[in-house]
Amino acid sequence: MRVAITRALPETARTAERLRVLGADPVVAPLLTIVPCGYDTNTEGAQAIIFTSSNGVRAFPDARGARTRIVLAVGDATAAAAREAGFINVRSADGDVNALAALAKATLDPGGGKLIHIAGDHVAGDLAAELRAAGFSYERRLAFASVAAHALPEAFAEPLDAVLFHSARAAETFVSLGAPNAASLIAACMSEAVAVAARKTAWRRIIVAPAPREEALLAALLQG
Repeated sequence: MRVAITRALPETARTAERLRVLGADPVVAPLLTIVPCGYDTNTEGAQAIIFTSSNGVRAFPDARGARTRIVLAVGDATAAAAREAGFINVRSADGDVNALAALAKATLDPGGGKLIHIAGDHVAGDLAAELRAAGFSYERRLAFASVAAHALPEAFAEPLDAVLFHSARAAETFVSLGAPNAASLIAACMSEAVAVAARKTAWRRIIVAPAPREEALLAALLQG
């Protein structure tokens, strides 16, 4: 099976290797480019730092000054990236932003200091509303932007069997650029929110990961 990977670099390399291990043929076709933004990196007085993607971890310039601060990560891959960056108190929600909010409510004190979210310009769900409703002081800092491609990568001209979408943003971009040959392809979506964006065009089939993790996504596509 030839599978197009639409997520931004450098995450494509890890996904490509996982596909090869599972016997698929990965085709790198990123639809998004991550562009760092200048922002306030001072976390003094914060109870915890929140990362909802590995891109956020990479956009944090130096963990040494905040290495002992609690980190809440949306999933295990983001948690692993935080540990590699030098953070030593990392907790994974192993899910989506709802699971992340639940983790914060279960393990943090609303009166213990603000929560700083190192985020991109597109975040699924409404983490801010959930945390503020629980009494937390929440601050989102824009650390990077995900810029959509203006044209489809040349890889989409090659024969394909499926397209991986890790985000609604990538699915929306593919649809906006004409979604070539979608009716003959499988759309493999990380979550139902991603599938909603993909459904704006017709596919041969749409697969939704049973859990918001890449291994679940790939298993659903290749082993389901």
